[in-house]
Amino acid sequence: MQNANLTRRAVLASSLASLPAIMLSGCNQPCTETAAPAAPAPNVGPRKGNPIGVSTYSFWGFNGEPPPVVHCLERAAAMGFDGLELLEKQMLKEMASNEAGFLRKLKRQALTLGMPLYAMSTHQDFVDPSAKERDDNVKITTTSLERAYQLGIPVIRVNTGRWNRVDFDTLMKQRGVEAPLDGHTDEEGFGWVIEAFQKLIPEAEKRGVVMALENHWGLGLTPQGVLRIVKAINSPWLGVTLDTGNFLEDPYDRLAMLAPHTTYMQAKTYPGGGKWYTLDLDYPRIVAIMRKANYTGWVSLEMEGKENPETAVPKSLALLRTVFGAA
Repeated sequence: MQNANLTRRAVLASSLASLPAIMLSGCNQPCTETAAPAAPAPNVGPRKGNPIGVSTYSFWGFNGEPPPVVHCLERAAAMGFDGLELLEKQMLKEMASNEAGFLRKLKRQALTLGMPLYAMSTHQDFVDPSAKERDDNVKITTTSLERAYQLGIPVIRVNTGRWNRVDFDTLMKQRGVEAPLDGHTDEEGFGWVIEAFQKLIPEAEKRGVVMALENHWGLGLTPQGVLRIVKAINSPWLGVTLDTGNFLEDPYDRLAMLAPHTTYMQAKTYPGGGKWYTLDLDYPRIVAIMRKANYTGWVSLEMEGKENPETAVPKSLALLRTVFGAA
């Protein structure tokens, strides 16, 4: 019996001797072993910078036949954009034979690629003495609102229209300035535009699609003209599309006037020189203007240079990521 107890004690002593000292000490003495490093904190919190998208216009620029919209969608995804803006005119021929099927297919493909369709640029003209012409343009814009609704697009770019005394190339030579038609005034034109948008507000609201008036040409040539219309309508369904390249003189003070009202913005670039003009835009200064206005929405590239889009568009994305992507 005594020998058995000795044997058990010997086995126990041998087992304890094989255990690490740290397990036996309970760390009463300073421990030399270090804990495993903590996992890195997850990258969460507010998004840094603005989402950067691109307009299908950047791949076309009204030069020759427009590329298919799906091609633009695929190239935008491959280049690293966050979403796509559609130029409605670019789609018209493609969807002429089966509009509903075209829109459904495009919506599905955008989903598959993880590319939101965040805006659509449309065209209308309410600066016309003919009430019938203005009403026809209200109908055209209502159709655009419906297309956006079908695609899940939350905002469309809209324009005032212009007097159409000259063609567009001549208008650009005139720096966008155009006199009213004989016997009419800009004051009269503002009344027509405001009346048209008053008719469109219920159409936009029932579809949940915002109209955003661009600082374009015609009565939207100046920030004062854009704001006059937007403030007269005074509806959440009419905002502002801010285009960085459409104020040809003294742009920064003018952009600052529209910044607090901006629904989404279009950022122009001109690699290889512009087709009609080239602006040397100070994008860090523009970013500071938009930050001051607490703008956190989409920045939509409109590449308007003569350089091949395959090189010019990624180059422009790199610029916009650098300036708008900072916290």
